Amino acid sequence: MLQCTAFSELPEMGARVALMGLEGRPGAAPEAPDLDEFLLCELGAHEEAIEHAAQLWSASARAGRDLWMFWTDADERRKFRFKELLPCPAVIHRLSVKKGEACVLYDRHPGAHSWDVTDPLADLMAERIREEVRRDRDGGGGPGARAEGA
Repeated sequence: MLQCTAFSELPEMGARVALMGLEGRPGAAPEAPDLDEFLLCELGAHEEAIEHAAQLWSASARAGRDLWMFWTDADERRKFRFKELLPCPAVIHRLSVKKGEACVLYDRHPGAHSWDVTDPLADLMAERIREEVRRDRDGGGGPGARAEGA
């Protein structure tokens, strides 16, 4: 399943207020996380009626909750809310019973678990980087390559 492509500008003041209200929150200003200016929905592609969601902050394992921002674009107006949620308990074991991949979404999220959601932009960027590395390794003379004898 492809990742939802919705993105939103982060309402920074609302996010900072939500962070201050967290149990086990980052303490003094130096511990406060750097917040991205824009957030991308982390869910798999979904219906318009389902809220978009992006994780803002991951608590320590001891605190066990993460801060998520949810938004909708209803009535030509974007509506935000912040909520502290437990992480999804799902784990997939592909080749080993001892090692597994945990879902990085929140508990009871709609749709597919994170390991079934693919980000086509990240895949495209990774492929371009692999191509550049191959060209450099093979002496491929791509953009920025110097002419021989120069």
